[in-house]
Amino acid sequence: MRSRYTAYVLELESYLLTTWHPDTRPTALNLAEEPPVKWLGLQVKHAEITGETTAKVEFVARYKIGSKAEKMHEISQFMRVNEKWYYLEAT
Repeated sequence: MRSRYTAYVLELESYLLTTWHPDTRPTALNLAEEPPVKWLGLQVKHAEITGETTAKVEFVARYKIGSKAEKMHEISQFMRVNEKWYYLEAT
């Protein structure tokens, strides 16, 4: 989760797509085309292995777009394939 947050901060779209499960991966994120986002911090509230190949992470990410502060509160689902973890979806 922290590596994906860092990738958003650094706009590393290729890393984000590579770590996204193929069943739910978008074709592109177009981070450079979006309004500039200033990421302010990540707080992981809870992380849990939910099965042999599944896990979930609850987090709050704070950011600003222009002068407006926002927060993203999400529970992310992850799946392990061939010893690597992939982001699956948000609930």
